[in-house]
Amino acid sequence: MALSWRLLTISRLAEKSREPICRFLSISPIRQGVVVPFKLADIGEGIRDVTVKEWFVKPGDRVSQFDNLCEVQSDKASVTITSRYDGIIKTLRHKVDSVALVGEALLDIEIEDDSVSSAEKDAENSGKNDVDQTVDTLGKDEKMDSMESMDYIPPRILTTPAVRRIAKENKVNLMDVVATGKGGRVLKEDMLVHLQKISVDPNQLTKQDVPEQTFGSVTGKTVAMKGYTKHMWKTMTQSLSIPHFVYSDECNVNRVMRCRNEVKDELGKLGVSLTLMPFFIKAASRALQQYPKLNAWLNEEDQTLRLIDNHNIGVAMDTADGLVVPNIKNVQNLSILEIAKKLNRLQELGKKTSIPLGDLTDTTFSLSNIGMVGGTYTKPVILPPQVMIGAFGRAQKMPRFDDEDNVVAVNVMAVSWSADHRVLDGVTVAEFSNLWKHYVENPQLLMIGA
Repeated sequence: MALSWRLLTISRLAEKSREPICRFLSISPIRQGVVVPFKLADIGEGIRDVTVKEWFVKPGDRVSQFDNLCEVQSDKASVTITSRYDGIIKTLRHKVDSVALVGEALLDIEIEDDSVSSAEKDAENSGKNDVDQTVDTLGKDEKMDSMESMDYIPPRILTTPAVRRIAKENKVNLMDVVATGKGGRVLKEDMLVHLQKISVDPNQLTKQDVPEQTFGSVTGKTVAMKGYTKHMWKTMTQSLSIPHFVYSDECNVNRVMRCRNEVKDELGKLGVSLTLMPFFIKAASRALQQYPKLNAWLNEEDQTLRLIDNHNIGVAMDTADGLVVPNIKNVQNLSILEIAKKLNRLQELGKKTSIPLGDLTDTTFSLSNIGMVGGTYTKPVILPPQVMIGAFGRAQKMPRFDDEDNVVAVNVMAVSWSADHRVLDGVTVAEFSNLWKHYVENPQLLMIGA
């Protein structure tokens, strides 16, 4: 009996051993992230290439949407690029000070979990759109040629198939060729000049600064225009079509210098650096209220003048990347102290060549102070579509006659105004200058109201 019970127990255990051990364990595949290129999107204003100024991330960093990735500098402004995805940075495609094209990958990022499919779709659409936009801008005969040479030719470069073929054969990036044709078209002559420049050292094809080149009997290097200097080329070329006329005068700055000196130390304790420029800016705004025709944009195509209510006054600044003219917006509503604070902010950004695009757009009237570097007289150049610009020289102590014909020492500053003679006349500009001068020579009037 005992033996039979044991046999029965062993039999039942054997049956149970054939059943699954883990009945409720289910195994599903673990979804891996996908590494996608993070492309430089079109940041507007016709910008097609930027210089990478600073990276805020490094390979291995985990980022979320809207986290800062890098700061880039175009020929117009500084822009901070933020992440569109949550993920992990895998590779940085560009070094600091290298040039990146719109539509080109800035970095590689590994997208995780449910973001994978959308990221793949974005990457696919982005690449497709880049090609579609390129083909749509070309003529029928150029489509096949552009597709074959996509490795060497970035999108939206206007030229002929013959020039593209030369570029492909010589492995030249058309972005590096200085275009002289209408609308930025690269001509065959432009390509030949470029090939002649780089013929000494073919390894320098993609470099912006080419050292030790030979130009006839002399040696030197070719330096590409970039940053603000590149934008200055465009605006100054436009300004050549403007018939300038210049009105100059001198201004007694004794009182405004005294006013500034009385408060500069106290403001310095608050972290505000006060120069004469905020007084000049405010005086210009006050005078523009009486002469609104000077605070305007000219539309050359339909020959109309748009009078602007906002006094967005630009201030020319010298930076490491060239001349730039950021503006202080709505000066008509600001006090001298508020103008000084905003000017300090722009000056700090200018030192780092990190002025945002918003501070560079919609300027309605411009001023320049060459006195900071010691100049006395200058002829400022109008920045289209504006119609006027002013420039101030260095204040100098000069002998002058007072009201009683006594010779006294006076701090005198020269001022010059350049105006577009197509829409402004000399009498209007002279009257404006006299009113501006009145406010500067009587700075207490600038303290009344905004």
